[in-house]
Amino acid sequence: MMSYILVFKNPKVFSTFTGLSIEEFDRLYQTIEEKYWEYEKNRLDRKDRKNRIGQGRKFKLNLRDRLLMLMVYYRLYITYTLAGFLFNLDQSNVQRDIKHLEPLVEECIPLPKRVHEVTKKINDEDELLKYFPEMKVFLDATEQEIPRPKNKRKRKSYYSGKKKRHTVKTQIMTNKNGLIIHKTGYVHGRKHDYDLFKDKHPPIPKDVEINADSGYQGIDKDFPLLRSKIPIKKKKGKVLEKKDKRYNKRISKARVVVEHVIGRMKKFRIMGNKFRNKLKRYDDMTSIVSGLINLKVMISLGFDLNKFIA
Repeated sequence: MMSYILVFKNPKVFSTFTGLSIEEFDRLYQTIEEKYWEYEKNRLDRKDRKNRIGQGRKFKLNLRDRLLMLMVYYRLYITYTLAGFLFNLDQSNVQRDIKHLEPLVEECIPLPKRVHEVTKKINDEDELLKYFPEMKVFLDATEQEIPRPKNKRKRKSYYSGKKKRHTVKTQIMTNKNGLIIHKTGYVHGRKHDYDLFKDKHPPIPKDVEINADSGYQGIDKDFPLLRSKIPIKKKKGKVLEKKDKRYNKRISKARVVVEHVIGRMKKFRIMGNKFRNKLKRYDDMTSIVSGLINLKVMISLGFDLNKFIA
């Protein structure tokens, strides 16, 4: 049976299974443990609950092992059946444990929406540079495959001509250090990256420069007040000059950070594999992944995490 005590003995295996180091996991667990009983009291005292507090099924795993199971599920995206085999639970208990713990995990990690709320209130220049090094952000969209929809209309709207499959699309904005400042909710895979930006572009401080790829052509014309930098696109039948190629290369070299962040997000196989859960849970699940990435970055940079705990 898998447990924290067992996996703790091998730090490399622990990181492979959870996506966090032992120190990062313990720090997250400490925050969750402090908030757990208040969270459980509110959950069990809800108005639609039929049983009295104290009645109902008990959790078979302790809180630390339930958090470990959630992390293993997000990192490896195994089936509930396999997770049950590893943690000596039946499939329904695995699903129940993960579903009940997810909202608490969301409260205890620096979700992009909380980071964005903090950055909107900054007036001090030094504090602004802490969140926006070199006064730059990097923008990109990522797609994830979903099962082929049964509804014909949905099949058309979710079909991505770029990926040649049915997908959902999410846009993220990061700083130079790989901190995710903003994440949109998902949209249909058919939607173009720039259309997504026009519908859901995140407000940022006026002096911060947005770096994006060539999929965001037109941003400088449609948003003249934004400081934007995108590659120069080759015109049909013409060749780019050497200076333009050098300019594009500098942009690509700078904005590779957002590609690396997307790669780190997709290492959590719940975002890297075909998404098997219901789409109504997609935004919450990707927010948790984004928050875990931010947790790692903020711990390494010495941020005060208490600002980002609900």
